[in-house]
Amino acid sequence: MLLDLWFAAALAASADSPPSGRDIIRAMHDRYAGKWYHTLTFVQQNTVTRQDGGKEPSVWREYAALPGRLRIEFEPVDSGKGVLFVNDSQYAIDADTVTSAAPFVHPLMVLGFDVYFDAVERSMARLEHVPFDLSTVHEDTWDGRSVYVVGARAGDLRTPQFWVEKERLVFVRLLQPGQRDTSRTTDIRFNDYRPVGAAWLSAEVLFLVDGRERWREEYTQIRTDVPLADVLFDPRQWKKGRS
Repeated sequence: MLLDLWFAAALAASADSPPSGRDIIRAMHDRYAGKWYHTLTFVQQNTVTRQDGGKEPSVWREYAALPGRLRIEFEPVDSGKGVLFVNDSQYAIDADTVTSAAPFVHPLMVLGFDVYFDAVERSMARLEHVPFDLSTVHEDTWDGRSVYVVGARAGDLRTPQFWVEKERLVFVRLLQPGQRDTSRTTDIRFNDYRPVGAAWLSAEVLFLVDGRERWREEYTQIRTDVPLADVLFDPRQWKKGRS
């Protein structure tokens, strides 16, 4: 509570300019430290929108142990296919075997979940690695709510940036150049936030490219704070961990 009051006072003292990226990350952490769920499981209904407008559905099963660990199983589960994010690395799995491994800081994990657990310095270091410029912040509105935009100046929708809703201090949007084609802009949106105790959960995530929806995630069978075995997040024991 005292830290929330400090953040409000800092905003009032700097009414003509937004707080720093560091202040925003600290406020996110302090608002929900000790209140956020530690595990999360759900069934993910995916919809790919092709260039011709056609739709392709798929289903994934996801398990998260926070901070920093996420397991995604592709259905049918007995195919042994999926992806694992752990220790800022990404592992691709096929036939229950690791087929590739690479360093990767997952910005959606950091901003949507880990920021409420990790020390502010660690979150800042991970976000700067993406990279986001945490020294550049402006204010905007999104879906009728006031937001902080970290990483870009007003009017710039190309530079890597993330948007944080001011009232609830939750992540709502990420924009960055496309990974394969940097002339395009990827726009990721966390929608349909629902209360989970004193915390929140986005039950829908949209991925757009140049303003057109390409991928939609919708979460069902959502469960929080259920025990999850460590084996789920061991790439060497994928088959043992799969459901």
